[in-house]
Amino acid sequence: MNSPNKICDLRYLRHKLPNADLTIYNRRSKIENCIILLLLAVLLSGCRTQTIPFAPEANYYYRNPDKKITTFGRVAIVELDNDSSYPQISGDITGSLYQALQKRQVFGLTLIRQNDPAWRSLQLQPDATYTFEQLLAIRDTLKCNGVLLGTVTEYRPYPHMAVGLRLKLIDLRDGQLVWALEQVWDSADKTTEKRIKNYFNSEKRTGFAPLHEKLAAVSPLEFIKFISYEVAGTF
Repeated sequence: MNSPNKICDLRYLRHKLPNADLTIYNRRSKIENCIILLLLAVLLSGCRTQTIPFAPEANYYYRNPDKKITTFGRVAIVELDNDSSYPQISGDITGSLYQALQKRQVFGLTLIRQNDPAWRSLQLQPDATYTFEQLLAIRDTLKCNGVLLGTVTEYRPYPHMAVGLRLKLIDLRDGQLVWALEQVWDSADKTTEKRIKNYFNSEKRTGFAPLHEKLAAVSPLEFIKFISYEVAGTF
């Protein structure tokens, strides 16, 4: 779109010099436009050199738009229940999630193991829907305003790594669901491979090598760290 000044210039030329050739003026306008486009190209090319933070995909989790997670103060993350054939994996994943969430510093965290006497005293069924009275009991016992619960729905170390999680964060003050996630990470999936590469690019720049990406696809420890990073990024 022409600027007001340029429109006035054209009207002036047509009024004062009705028979004048405006070729010189039009040529000047084209040169100005080319200069502007060139400057924009330079600026945009400079922007491309900046690192874009990696963010996990948002199609596998839920966030309550009416809840501010930063107001919770303290959240208890309870050791995950385990539907897989590997008893140890739930403890490993819970510990990794705890560390990843601590790095996010969204709220204070307390790690509660399944054999914790305080948790066992509540006598709650795993992966159940709790009553409001039970939620208040959790709040009083664990001294927190929110509780993060969940289940390892799948774990497969071969022929390729795969982990399934079902998680939920509940506001113990009113019983509302604040956040929930259900997802399976499969190291053989092309999309997952790409996200692993982005993870190493953004989080492990020092000493980075393509070999490390492959390691995350075959090492349970590295794969769980990658999953924990993605989960924490949804808060």
